[in-house]
Amino acid sequence: MDVLKLMSAKLEESQNQVQHNTEGLHSNGLVVRRGQPFRITLSFDGPYMEIKNDLMLRTDLAMYPSMYEEKLTCDIPISFSKVTSPSQWTAYFQHGMMDPSAPHKASVCVYSPPTAIVGVYQLYLVSRFGSYSCRIGQITLLCNPWCTDDSVYLPDENQRQEYVRNESGFLYMETTKNIIHRPWGYDLYKSGILDICMMILQVSNEHKQNWKSDYTKRFDPVYISRVVSAMVNHNDDCGVLEGKWNENYTSGVNPSEWEDSGSILKQWANSNFNPVKYGQCWVFAAVMCTVMRVLGIPTRVVTNFISAHDTNKNLEIEEYYTEKGEKLPCGESIWNFHVWVECWMKRGDLPEGYDGWQAVDPTPQERSDGTFRCGPAPVKAIRECRTDLDYDVSFIYAEVNAVVRTYIMRQSQKLGCTTDTDRVGAFICTKSLGSHKPQDITSTYKHNKGLQPSGSISESAQSLSVELNLDKMPVVGENICFSVIVTNHDSVQKRVREHANAQAKRYNTVPSDTFWEADNFIDLSPYGKAVLQHKISYSQYPALRNDQLVNLAVVIIDMATQKGLMASEEFNIIYPFIRIQVANPDNVTVGRRQLATVTITNPFSVAVKGMLTVAGSGLLEDKILNAALLQPKETINTEVCFIPKMPGMKMLHATLNLDYNHVFRGFRTFMVRQR
Repeated sequence: MDVLKLMSAKLEESQNQVQHNTEGLHSNGLVVRRGQPFRITLSFDGPYMEIKNDLMLRTDLAMYPSMYEEKLTCDIPISFSKVTSPSQWTAYFQHGMMDPSAPHKASVCVYSPPTAIVGVYQLYLVSRFGSYSCRIGQITLLCNPWCTDDSVYLPDENQRQEYVRNESGFLYMETTKNIIHRPWGYDLYKSGILDICMMILQVSNEHKQNWKSDYTKRFDPVYISRVVSAMVNHNDDCGVLEGKWNENYTSGVNPSEWEDSGSILKQWANSNFNPVKYGQCWVFAAVMCTVMRVLGIPTRVVTNFISAHDTNKNLEIEEYYTEKGEKLPCGESIWNFHVWVECWMKRGDLPEGYDGWQAVDPTPQERSDGTFRCGPAPVKAIRECRTDLDYDVSFIYAEVNAVVRTYIMRQSQKLGCTTDTDRVGAFICTKSLGSHKPQDITSTYKHNKGLQPSGSISESAQSLSVELNLDKMPVVGENICFSVIVTNHDSVQKRVREHANAQAKRYNTVPSDTFWEADNFIDLSPYGKAVLQHKISYSQYPALRNDQLVNLAVVIIDMATQKGLMASEEFNIIYPFIRIQVANPDNVTVGRRQLATVTITNPFSVAVKGMLTVAGSGLLEDKILNAALLQPKETINTEVCFIPKMPGMKMLHATLNLDYNHVFRGFRTFMVRQR
């Protein structure tokens, strides 16, 4: 080896990354998946066969080729046998790749086991006798959902494309009456994102406290998911996002303004790991989805509509209303929606039967083993109420199954109580394969409603019932119209008093002050029914922002008994949809300039202005920003040019942020084909 020298080494990035389904992931070197061989080409200044028995590869598990960095080293003898080991790295010369006219070139196949540590490796060619060492390059090793022996193996190719490789998607928000599709760019293939995701593991508390232990556990997606869940929020470490829910975002960004993971992750990395301000549940979940997909762990974002936070762990949530229908700021927390992720993996640490989708929640709500993180909790275990299993099954079980008790109060006197077993976890969904529509996965978390007690039960005023029905989902600029139906189930006449009340609220808070109310007396004949029509004019409800809801409640008081019962509805206002048309959508190809038209209509009777943002992962290098001014009822068109970089399903999405907190959104998905 003192005479023969390595002249060059090729990691064959293009060929290897296509075979490993990592094309598009950017790093300084080769990006491959474990449990699958990759090929490198070595060129010497003479015939290498003379010293073939002296050659070894060495991997250093370290992000940077520095002698000072903490690292684990593995020596891999290069053999002429193609036999690989399921438990260790192996390397062999590829006989069929030898070129007799170039005896100085060697093609070497390197195999990492399906249990290899996920991380960044420095690869060296070394002598068995220690007389020679030369760096070949950097290898980033990811989990492999295509490998049957990997603990994240996902059998279905369509699911692998959706949950591992898709760089755009939708977050489902607001209410089940009007589910909002929030476009999101996961930005898996943006420059620098892969390295940032690897750095998240390197700067975690687990790595800082015991780097060797961290490395040795990093083969396990269960461990990785817990590390990432903690690192996406910054509460206990130098994590990515700082959460804020009090509407004062002057020192950062309103969580509703984020549209992609890439800008958040880059800001965090460029700030020397200071937290990005600010995030809420859907932002935490979307960023975690990016990190986990980049690391090769199949991941999808999940929304739980009507999500409970059971702080006293009794599986019951209490809420309180006044006799006038005003919701009081006390009791435990119920969010209109909450967002987390599911990751696909085997659970060798649990009894058999709990492999598959695992709920993982990076939003900092409660500590798990002393750290703000949650999961991975097997979805099947949540459904079966296996609260004895790791990790955090009981917390998520309560989020989707808690019973709600609603009290009507007159000062300290209880006028009525309703128990609802169906309300929490009303609808749980994720993005459908190849579609923007939400897929109903409620049954994976909860048993069929027919198998258990369900429904709303009033503990008072049994002889009366009340219904509240919206005429239609309200549209911004229009009136809110609804009806109240009161029924007397008794054989005697009744006089009742109706209180109707409307309050503005955010998805995760109790309502604010009342902005509309009504008060009526009703005489009900025996077994009679009364229908009251109500209208809240557009001028009466405040300038509700997109992220605000309406809490509408009606309380009926039996004047003879002073017992009460109520009905309520929480809903969001429908905002205009931005239309995006792609020219010739059936012929969008990689590398070819394309044209799209963005169309916006002002629904208001006054002029509005704001900033139009158009983005698209894999379509636009940077976001397009344009100032927009629309006269009353005016429609404007904006043309956008883009050049696709990769084939597959892609999405253009547009946002118009108006000056007074209204936001219009729209998207268009289409297939990009290879040229």
